Amino acid sequence: MPASDVLAGLPLVDHHCHGVLLTELDRAGVERGLTESDAPAPPGTTMFDTPVGLAVRRWCAPVLGLEPHADAAAYLAVRARLGTAESTRRLLRAALLSDVLVDTGLRGPDLSSPAELAEAAGARGHVVVRLESVAEDVARAGTTAASFADDFGERLRRASAGAVAVKSIAAYRCGLDLPGHRPHDSEVRRAAAAWLVEGEQEGRWRLRDALVVRHCVWAGLDLGLPLQIHTGFGDRDVRLHRSDPALLADFLAAVEPAGVPVVLLHCHPYHRQAAWLAQVFPHVHADVGLALNHVGAGAPGYLAECLELTPFAKLLFSTDAFGLPELFCTGAALFREAFGRVLDSWIAHGACSTADAERIARLVGAANARRVYRLESR
Repeated sequence: MPASDVLAGLPLVDHHCHGVLLTELDRAGVERGLTESDAPAPPGTTMFDTPVGLAVRRWCAPVLGLEPHADAAAYLAVRARLGTAESTRRLLRAALLSDVLVDTGLRGPDLSSPAELAEAAGARGHVVVRLESVAEDVARAGTTAASFADDFGERLRRASAGAVAVKSIAAYRCGLDLPGHRPHDSEVRRAAAAWLVEGEQEGRWRLRDALVVRHCVWAGLDLGLPLQIHTGFGDRDVRLHRSDPALLADFLAAVEPAGVPVVLLHCHPYHRQAAWLAQVFPHVHADVGLALNHVGAGAPGYLAECLELTPFAKLLFSTDAFGLPELFCTGAALFREAFGRVLDSWIAHGACSTADAERIARLVGAANARRVYRLESR
Protein backbone atom coordinates (compact mmCIF):
# COMPACT_ATOMS: atom_id res chain seq x y z
CA MET A 1 0.00 0.00 0.00
CA PRO A 2 1.42 3.45 -0.87
CA ALA A 3 2.32 5.61 2.10
CA SER A 4 -0.15 8.21 0.83
CA ASP A 5 -2.97 5.67 1.27
CA VAL A 6 -1.84 4.86 4.81
CA LEU A 7 -1.76 8.56 5.69
CA ALA A 8 -5.17 9.20 4.13
CA GLY A 9 -6.85 6.96 6.69
CA LEU A 10 -4.53 7.48 9.66
CA PRO A 11 -6.07 9.29 12.67
CA LEU A 12 -3.50 11.93 13.58
CA VAL A 13 -2.39 13.17 16.98
CA ASP A 14 -2.30 16.97 16.85
CA HIS A 15 0.26 17.42 19.59
CA HIS A 16 0.10 21.22 19.63
CA CYS A 17 -2.91 23.40 18.87
CA HIS A 18 -5.19 26.07 20.33
CA GLY A 19 -8.90 26.71 20.63
CA VAL A 20 -11.18 27.86 17.83
CA LEU A 21 -13.35 30.96 17.82
CA LEU A 22 -16.98 30.28 18.72
CA THR A 23 -18.32 33.53 17.27
CA GLU A 24 -19.61 34.22 13.78
CA LEU A 25 -16.88 35.77 11.61
CA ASP A 26 -17.17 38.15 8.69
CA ARG A 27 -14.65 38.14 5.84
CA ALA A 28 -12.25 40.38 7.75
CA GLY A 29 -12.38 38.04 10.73
CA VAL A 30 -11.60 34.99 8.62
CA GLU A 31 -8.77 36.77 6.84
CA ARG A 32 -7.22 37.76 10.18
CA GLY A 33 -6.96 34.06 10.96
CA LEU A 34 -5.02 33.36 7.76
CA THR A 35 -1.93 35.30 8.81
CA GLU A 36 0.51 35.60 11.69
CA SER A 37 0.30 39.37 11.33
CA ASP A 38 -1.98 41.45 13.53
CA ALA A 39 -2.60 43.85 10.63
CA PRO A 40 -5.15 43.42 7.81
CA ALA A 41 -4.10 42.82 4.23
CA PRO A 42 -2.98 46.03 2.49
CA PRO A 43 -5.72 47.85 0.57
CA GLY A 44 -6.56 46.14 -2.68
CA THR A 45 -5.17 42.77 -1.55
CA THR A 46 -6.51 39.76 0.31
CA MET A 47 -5.11 37.11 2.66
CA PHE A 48 -6.68 34.51 0.39
CA ASP A 49 -3.87 35.32 -2.04
CA THR A 50 -1.37 33.47 0.16
CA PRO A 51 -0.27 29.82 0.34
CA VAL A 52 -2.60 29.20 3.28
CA GLY A 53 -5.43 31.01 1.48
CA LEU A 54 -5.02 28.71 -1.51
CA ALA A 55 -4.94 25.71 0.84
CA VAL A 56 -8.26 26.73 2.42
CA ARG A 57 -9.90 26.98 -1.01
CA ARG A 58 -8.37 23.64 -2.05
CA TRP A 59 -9.00 21.52 1.04
CA CYS A 60 -11.79 23.21 3.01
CA ALA A 61 -14.17 24.12 0.18
CA PRO A 62 -15.10 20.45 -0.52
CA VAL A 63 -15.73 19.88 3.19
CA LEU A 64 -18.38 22.62 3.08
CA GLY A 65 -19.93 21.24 -0.12
CA LEU A 66 -18.13 23.31 -2.75
CA GLU A 67 -15.78 22.36 -5.56
CA PRO A 68 -12.04 22.58 -4.79
CA HIS A 69 -10.69 26.07 -5.45
CA ALA A 70 -14.11 27.73 -5.19
CA ASP A 71 -13.54 31.47 -5.02
CA ALA A 72 -13.25 33.13 -1.64
CA ALA A 73 -16.61 34.91 -1.84
CA ALA A 74 -18.47 31.67 -2.54
CA TYR A 75 -16.59 29.89 0.23
CA LEU A 76 -17.35 32.58 2.79
CA ALA A 77 -21.02 32.69 1.78
CA VAL A 78 -21.44 28.96 2.39
CA ARG A 79 -19.48 29.20 5.63
CA ALA A 80 -21.81 31.94 6.86
CA ARG A 81 -24.95 30.05 5.80
CA LEU A 82 -23.85 26.91 7.68
CA GLY A 83 -22.93 28.97 10.75
CA THR A 84 -19.94 28.68 13.04
CA ALA A 85 -21.00 25.55 14.91
CA GLU A 86 -21.72 23.43 11.83
CA SER A 87 -18.81 24.64 9.71
CA THR A 88 -16.47 24.14 12.69
CA ARG A 89 -17.71 20.60 13.25
CA ARG A 90 -17.31 19.67 9.59
CA LEU A 91 -13.84 21.15 9.25
CA LEU A 92 -12.54 19.64 12.48
CA ARG A 93 -13.96 16.20 11.71
CA ALA A 94 -12.40 16.32 8.24
CA ALA A 95 -8.96 16.60 9.86
CA LEU A 96 -9.44 13.05 11.24
CA LEU A 97 -7.73 13.64 14.59
CA SER A 98 -7.63 11.08 17.38
CA ASP A 99 -6.20 13.46 19.99
CA VAL A 100 -5.74 17.22 20.37
CA LEU A 101 -3.16 18.63 22.80
CA VAL A 102 -4.36 22.15 23.51
CA ASP A 103 -2.18 25.03 24.70
CA THR A 104 -4.36 26.85 27.23
CA GLY A 105 -2.17 29.97 27.33
CA LEU A 106 -4.39 31.77 24.81
CA ARG A 107 -7.73 32.48 26.45
CA GLY A 108 -10.93 34.37 25.97
CA PRO A 109 -14.70 33.99 26.24
CA ASP A 110 -14.96 33.50 22.46
CA LEU A 111 -12.36 30.73 22.36
CA SER A 112 -13.25 27.05 22.75
CA SER A 113 -12.01 25.11 25.76
CA PRO A 114 -9.99 21.91 25.25
CA ALA A 115 -13.14 19.89 25.98
CA GLU A 116 -15.23 21.89 23.48
CA LEU A 117 -12.56 21.57 20.80
CA ALA A 118 -12.23 17.84 21.37
CA GLU A 119 -15.97 17.29 21.20
CA ALA A 120 -16.30 19.19 17.93
CA ALA A 121 -13.35 17.28 16.47
CA GLY A 122 -14.53 13.88 17.69
CA ALA A 123 -11.17 13.48 19.42
CA ARG A 124 -9.71 13.12 22.89
CA GLY A 125 -8.68 16.43 24.42
CA HIS A 126 -5.56 17.04 26.53
CA VAL A 127 -4.23 20.15 28.27
CA VAL A 128 -0.83 21.78 27.76
CA VAL A 129 -0.01 24.40 30.40
CA ARG A 130 1.80 27.57 29.33
CA LEU A 131 4.38 28.45 31.99
CA GLU A 132 4.50 32.20 31.40
CA SER A 133 0.71 32.46 31.66
CA VAL A 134 0.77 30.74 35.05
CA ALA A 135 3.41 33.20 36.28
CA GLU A 136 1.32 36.13 35.06
CA ASP A 137 -1.73 34.71 36.84
CA VAL A 138 0.27 34.54 40.07
CA ALA A 139 1.39 38.15 39.71
CA ARG A 140 -2.13 39.28 38.88
CA ALA A 141 -3.57 37.50 41.91
CA GLY A 142 -1.10 39.21 44.23
CA THR A 143 2.30 37.93 45.31
CA THR A 144 5.59 39.30 46.59
CA ALA A 145 9.15 38.89 45.46
CA ALA A 146 9.84 36.69 48.47
CA SER A 147 6.84 34.42 47.89
CA PHE A 148 6.71 34.39 44.10
CA ALA A 149 8.69 31.16 43.60
CA ASP A 150 6.55 29.25 46.11
CA ASP A 151 3.30 30.77 44.83
CA PHE A 152 4.24 29.96 41.25
CA GLY A 153 5.20 26.40 42.12
CA GLU A 154 1.92 25.78 43.91
CA ARG A 155 -0.21 27.29 41.17
CA LEU A 156 1.72 25.37 38.51
CA ARG A 157 1.16 22.08 40.33
CA ARG A 158 -2.57 22.76 40.44
CA ALA A 159 -2.75 23.89 36.81
CA SER A 160 -0.80 20.88 35.56
CA ALA A 161 -2.83 18.25 37.39
CA GLY A 162 -4.01 16.04 34.55
CA ALA A 163 -2.01 17.96 31.91
CA VAL A 164 0.14 16.11 29.39
CA ALA A 165 2.84 18.79 28.94
CA VAL A 166 4.02 22.28 29.79
CA LYS A 167 5.10 24.92 27.28
CA SER A 168 7.33 27.98 27.23
CA ILE A 169 7.21 30.98 24.92
CA ALA A 170 10.64 32.25 25.99
CA ALA A 171 11.34 32.91 22.31
CA TYR A 172 8.76 35.70 22.43
CA ARG A 173 9.65 37.10 25.82
CA CYS A 174 13.45 37.00 26.16
CA GLY A 175 14.93 34.85 23.38
CA LEU A 176 16.19 31.28 23.44
CA ASP A 177 19.78 31.87 24.53
CA LEU A 178 19.01 30.36 27.94
CA PRO A 179 22.07 29.59 30.12
CA GLY A 180 22.68 25.96 31.02
CA HIS A 181 22.03 26.28 34.74
CA ARG A 182 19.11 26.88 37.10
CA PRO A 183 18.94 30.42 38.53
CA HIS A 184 19.63 30.81 42.26
CA ASP A 185 16.79 31.61 44.65
CA SER A 186 18.27 35.03 45.45
CA GLU A 187 18.44 35.86 41.74
CA VAL A 188 14.80 34.87 41.30
CA ARG A 189 13.71 37.08 44.21
CA ARG A 190 15.55 40.12 42.81
CA ALA A 191 14.26 39.56 39.29
CA ALA A 192 10.71 38.95 40.52
CA ALA A 193 10.84 42.16 42.55
CA ALA A 194 11.78 44.21 39.49
CA TRP A 195 9.17 42.50 37.32
CA LEU A 196 6.38 42.99 39.87
CA VAL A 197 7.20 46.68 40.24
CA GLU A 198 7.17 47.05 36.47
CA GLY A 199 3.81 45.31 36.32
CA GLU A 200 2.33 47.63 38.92
CA GLN A 201 3.54 50.63 36.96
CA GLU A 202 2.22 49.34 33.62
CA GLY A 203 -1.01 47.97 35.04
CA ARG A 204 -0.38 44.53 33.53
CA TRP A 205 1.97 41.64 34.17
CA ARG A 206 3.55 40.52 30.90
CA LEU A 207 6.51 38.33 31.77
CA ARG A 208 9.56 39.52 29.85
CA ASP A 209 12.27 39.12 32.46
CA ALA A 210 14.71 36.49 31.21
CA LEU A 211 15.66 35.24 34.66
CA VAL A 212 12.06 34.80 35.82
CA VAL A 213 11.31 32.99 32.56
CA ARG A 214 14.25 30.66 33.21
CA HIS A 215 12.95 29.94 36.70
CA CYS A 216 9.55 29.06 35.28
CA VAL A 217 11.08 26.70 32.71
CA TRP A 218 13.14 24.86 35.31
CA ALA A 219 10.13 24.62 37.60
CA GLY A 220 8.20 23.13 34.70
CA LEU A 221 10.93 20.55 34.15
CA ASP A 222 10.67 19.55 37.80
CA LEU A 223 7.15 18.26 37.12
CA GLY A 224 8.56 15.58 34.83
CA LEU A 225 6.10 16.41 32.03
CA PRO A 226 7.30 16.93 28.46
CA LEU A 227 8.39 20.51 27.81
CA GLN A 228 7.29 22.22 24.60
CA ILE A 229 9.33 25.25 23.51
CA HIS A 230 8.26 27.68 20.80
CA THR A 231 11.03 28.13 18.23
CA GLY A 232 11.15 29.77 14.84
CA PHE A 233 8.56 32.07 13.34
CA GLY A 234 5.29 33.25 14.82
CA ASP A 235 3.48 36.55 15.09
CA ARG A 236 5.23 39.90 14.88
CA ASP A 237 6.11 39.95 18.59
CA VAL A 238 8.83 37.36 18.06
CA ARG A 239 12.37 38.46 17.19
CA LEU A 240 13.20 35.77 14.67
CA HIS A 241 16.97 35.78 15.14
CA ARG A 242 16.47 35.07 18.86
CA SER A 243 14.13 32.14 18.22
CA ASP A 244 16.72 29.88 16.57
CA PRO A 245 16.57 26.55 18.46
CA ALA A 246 20.36 26.18 18.08
CA LEU A 247 20.60 28.83 20.83
CA LEU A 248 19.21 26.21 23.23
CA ALA A 249 22.20 23.86 22.97
CA ASP A 250 23.67 24.66 26.40
CA PHE A 251 20.26 24.51 28.05
CA LEU A 252 19.40 21.20 26.39
CA ALA A 253 22.70 19.69 27.49
CA ALA A 254 22.09 20.85 31.05
CA VAL A 255 18.59 19.34 31.31
CA GLU A 256 19.40 16.06 29.57
CA PRO A 257 20.05 14.17 32.85
CA ALA A 258 16.46 14.91 33.94
CA GLY A 259 15.22 12.64 31.16
CA VAL A 260 12.32 14.96 30.34
CA PRO A 261 11.31 15.07 26.65
CA VAL A 262 11.80 18.51 25.09
CA VAL A 263 9.75 19.22 21.97
CA LEU A 264 10.87 22.06 19.70
CA LEU A 265 7.73 23.56 18.19
CA HIS A 266 7.35 25.04 14.69
CA CYS A 267 11.08 25.52 14.00
CA HIS A 268 10.78 27.08 10.49
CA PRO A 269 13.02 28.59 9.12
CA TYR A 270 15.36 26.85 11.54
CA HIS A 271 13.99 23.35 10.93
CA ARG A 272 17.42 22.04 9.92
CA GLN A 273 18.90 23.28 13.21
CA ALA A 274 16.03 21.62 15.07
CA ALA A 275 16.64 18.40 13.14
CA TRP A 276 20.29 18.45 14.23
CA LEU A 277 19.33 18.99 17.86
CA ALA A 278 16.85 16.09 17.68
CA GLN A 279 19.60 13.88 16.29
CA VAL A 280 22.32 14.67 18.82
CA PHE A 281 20.23 14.97 22.00
CA PRO A 282 18.27 11.83 23.00
CA HIS A 283 15.56 13.80 24.80
CA VAL A 284 14.89 16.36 22.03
CA HIS A 285 12.12 16.10 19.45
CA ALA A 286 11.10 18.32 16.53
CA ASP A 287 7.74 19.45 15.20
CA VAL A 288 6.38 20.19 11.73
CA GLY A 289 3.46 22.35 12.89
CA LEU A 290 2.50 25.89 11.89
CA ALA A 291 4.82 26.04 8.87
CA LEU A 292 2.83 23.45 6.91
CA ASN A 293 -0.16 25.77 6.63
CA HIS A 294 1.93 28.77 5.70
CA VAL A 295 4.12 27.09 3.09
CA GLY A 296 1.04 25.55 1.48
CA ALA A 297 1.97 23.91 -1.82
CA GLY A 298 5.62 24.01 -0.73
CA ALA A 299 4.90 21.51 2.05
CA PRO A 300 6.60 18.50 0.37
CA GLY A 301 9.89 20.37 0.06
CA TYR A 302 9.65 21.62 3.62
CA LEU A 303 8.94 18.15 5.01
CA ALA A 304 11.77 16.65 2.97
CA GLU A 305 14.16 19.13 4.57
CA CYS A 306 12.85 18.27 8.05
CA LEU A 307 13.58 14.60 7.32
CA GLU A 308 17.18 15.19 6.22
CA LEU A 309 18.54 14.76 9.75
CA THR A 310 15.65 14.13 12.11
CA PRO A 311 15.39 10.55 13.38
CA PHE A 312 11.97 9.28 12.33
CA ALA A 313 11.02 8.57 15.95
CA LYS A 314 11.76 12.20 16.86
CA LEU A 315 9.42 14.06 14.47
CA LEU A 316 5.85 14.94 15.47
CA PHE A 317 2.83 16.25 13.58
CA SER A 318 0.84 19.27 14.71
CA THR A 319 -1.25 22.02 13.17
CA ASP A 320 -0.68 24.83 15.71
CA ALA A 321 -4.15 25.86 14.55
CA PHE A 322 -5.68 28.82 16.35
CA GLY A 323 -8.99 30.58 15.88
CA LEU A 324 -10.05 29.13 12.53
CA PRO A 325 -11.16 25.49 12.24
CA GLU A 326 -9.89 25.71 8.64
CA LEU A 327 -6.34 25.59 9.95
CA PHE A 328 -6.93 22.16 11.48
CA CYS A 329 -8.35 20.92 8.19
CA THR A 330 -5.61 22.36 5.98
CA GLY A 331 -2.82 21.44 8.41
CA ALA A 332 -3.88 17.80 8.44
CA ALA A 333 -4.57 17.67 4.70
CA LEU A 334 -1.26 19.27 3.73
CA PHE A 335 0.62 16.92 6.06
CA ARG A 336 -1.05 13.84 4.63
CA GLU A 337 -0.65 14.90 1.01
CA ALA A 338 2.91 16.23 1.31
CA PHE A 339 4.27 13.48 3.55
CA GLY A 340 2.67 10.87 1.32
CA ARG A 341 4.37 12.37 -1.73
CA VAL A 342 7.76 12.40 0.01
CA LEU A 343 7.51 8.80 1.21
CA ASP A 344 6.11 7.49 -2.07
CA SER A 345 9.03 9.17 -3.84
CA TRP A 346 11.43 7.37 -1.53
CA ILE A 347 9.77 4.06 -2.37
CA ALA A 348 9.91 4.82 -6.10
CA HIS A 349 13.62 5.61 -5.91
CA GLY A 350 14.45 2.58 -3.78
CA ALA A 351 15.34 4.62 -0.71
CA CYS A 352 13.02 2.56 1.49
CA SER A 353 10.56 -0.29 1.30
CA THR A 354 6.80 0.09 1.39
CA ALA A 355 6.82 -1.35 4.91
CA ASP A 356 9.43 1.22 5.98
CA ALA A 357 7.34 4.06 4.56
CA GLU A 358 4.19 2.83 6.29
CA ARG A 359 6.02 2.62 9.62
CA ILE A 360 7.51 6.12 9.24
CA ALA A 361 4.08 7.54 8.36
CA ARG A 362 2.54 6.02 11.49
CA LEU A 363 5.42 7.18 13.70
CA VAL A 364 5.29 10.84 12.66
CA GLY A 365 1.51 11.03 12.32
CA ALA A 366 0.61 9.59 15.70
CA ALA A 367 2.84 7.00 17.39
CA ASN A 368 5.66 9.36 18.38
CA ALA A 369 3.25 11.74 20.11
CA ARG A 370 1.52 8.85 21.90
CA ARG A 371 4.88 7.73 23.25
CA VAL A 372 6.33 11.15 24.16
CA TYR A 373 3.18 12.35 25.95
CA ARG A 374 2.28 8.89 27.35
CA LEU A 375 -1.20 9.15 25.88
CA GLU A 376 -1.89 5.43 26.03
CA SER A 377 -1.83 5.57 29.83
CA ARG A 378 -4.58 8.19 29.91
